[in-house]
Amino acid sequence: MRVLFATVAALVMVGFAGAADEKIDAKKLIGKWEPKDAKKGEDFVMEFAEKGKLIVTFNAKGKETKFEGTYKLEGNKIEVAMSLNGKEVKEAHTVTKLTDDELVSTDPKGKEETLKRVKK
Repeated sequence: MRVLFATVAALVMVGFAGAADEKIDAKKLIGKWEPKDAKKGEDFVMEFAEKGKLIVTFNAKGKETKFEGTYKLEGNKIEVAMSLNGKEVKEAHTVTKLTDDELVSTDPKGKEETLKRVKK
C-alpha cells in the first residue's frame, strides 16, 4: 500500500510544473486528465473540478483508489494539497503549456510530464 501512495504522490507532483510566467486559463484546466504515455493495465486520472477541488483516481490490477485534495491557481502556478496515508502533501508547480487537449509541465527537478484530456 505504501508503494501505491508513493506512486500516486509522485504522479500528482509530476503532473504539474515548469518555467514560463504566463497566466493560465483556469477554464481550460477544469476536467479530467491522464498521462499521455500511461502504463498498460494502470489507469491514472486527475480531475480538476470547480472551486479548487482535485480528485485523483488510480486503478491498478482492478483495484481503484481515490484521493481528494485541493488546488489553487496563481498565474501559471498550481499549488496542490492532498492527504496521502495520513500525511499532508503540498507542492507548487508551474504549467509550461495548456491547451484544450494537452497539459505539459516540468517538476521542480526538471522532469517534464505531458497529460492529455480524457474525452467524454
